[in-house]
Amino acid sequence: MKHILLSLSLLTAVSAAAQVPMPAPAQGRPILLVGGNLHVGNGTVVPNAAVAFDKGRITYAGAQNGFTQREGYEVVDVKGQEIYPGLILPNTTLGLTETESIRATVDEQEVGTMNPNVRSIIAYNTDSDIIPTVRTNGVLLAQVTPRGGMLSGQSSIVQLDAWNWQDAAVRTDDGMHLNWPQMILKLNPAEDEKAVEKRIKDRQTQLRELEAMFTEAAAYKNLPPSRRENLRLSALGGIFDGSKTLFIHADYGKEIIEAVSFAKRLGVQKVAVIGARDAWMMLDFLKQHDIAVILSRTHALPRRPGDDYDLPYKLPAMLQQAGIRFCLDYEGSMETAGSRNLAFIAGTAAGHGLTQEQAITAVTLSPARILGIDKDFGSLENGKSATLVVSSGDLLDMRTNNITHAYIEGRAFSPENKQVYLNRKFRGKYGMPVGVK
Repeated sequence: MKHILLSLSLLTAVSAAAQVPMPAPAQGRPILLVGGNLHVGNGTVVPNAAVAFDKGRITYAGAQNGFTQREGYEVVDVKGQEIYPGLILPNTTLGLTETESIRATVDEQEVGTMNPNVRSIIAYNTDSDIIPTVRTNGVLLAQVTPRGGMLSGQSSIVQLDAWNWQDAAVRTDDGMHLNWPQMILKLNPAEDEKAVEKRIKDRQTQLRELEAMFTEAAAYKNLPPSRRENLRLSALGGIFDGSKTLFIHADYGKEIIEAVSFAKRLGVQKVAVIGARDAWMMLDFLKQHDIAVILSRTHALPRRPGDDYDLPYKLPAMLQQAGIRFCLDYEGSMETAGSRNLAFIAGTAAGHGLTQEQAITAVTLSPARILGIDKDFGSLENGKSATLVVSSGDLLDMRTNNITHAYIEGRAFSPENKQVYLNRKFRGKYGMPVGVK
């Protein structure tokens, strides 16, 4: 009987170690990090810094010699380490997709082409095994985004340590996502002319339907509160008063110009472009209209044979130099699992024109500003949320990225995940040194 109980205890312990960790409890006492190099997120670096926070809010962030009140604080020595704001991942299916090859675990798209009333937040799965693996590399917030159709629906911003979507929500329904119809080009001389003409007419029909919906939604917004509820039109209302951003997914230059012009003509207040791989062609246009850009995965090949081989890598620096608001995401194949590499996308940009601190800003304060959460997140300043990570090395370098401490709203949580557990387990099995990557 004792052997059976022991076996069950061991099995339970192993199973628990491989599961998603429990959310951390609320911050119980003030915490003070001392000795680390503080990367504020706005381009400033403070060596030998101190960061104090209580009840989830930063009370001090600056030089260590400027903070003398240590009584009552739990002091954490991070001398020689690097302190960063928690990274922010925009435009992601994290929590909506678990295993791309298993349809039952994919809940990122609704049936139909016009679904402005769809809300991604209610499908967000806090029990995803992938979420802890993303946190391990420093990503602590994400914009959970629906996909598919023309109007995919509304995204929401979450923090990545919660029991349920209600607890995770930082900002619900922050924006509407529009997949701009691709322009029709006859690239194959052998393609039937009538087939091309049909595709052009179908696209024109799509655009007319989209304009009709936007026009109707703008008029619906001005009706008295006693109006009959229309969920689709009501969901679109926020893009006309600026309470929601219209995120336009488009890559080609002419499509970006067409889409932005369409939105501005119909009275949309806030516009951001996602993808924007041709942004380098229209820097003046984006600057003139103050369009924010969310660059999709820059670890990619150039779009055209004649493009510079390193164009995707240096595109962030081109936007920075032009004074265009931008940040980085990880949209693409295997994006949910791969989104833990967000820091390394920024690291590549730092090696191709951006400074180190500009690259950090591109995954911290810049996405916070574009997503409208910079009052609380994105930089480590007095009064802001204590959402931060400490790494023993450069967070943007995959060779040295090593999270030693992590906090979301002041709550300390373990950077452990199932993959870390399995790595430790099988290194032990084969007599390999534990903790060596």
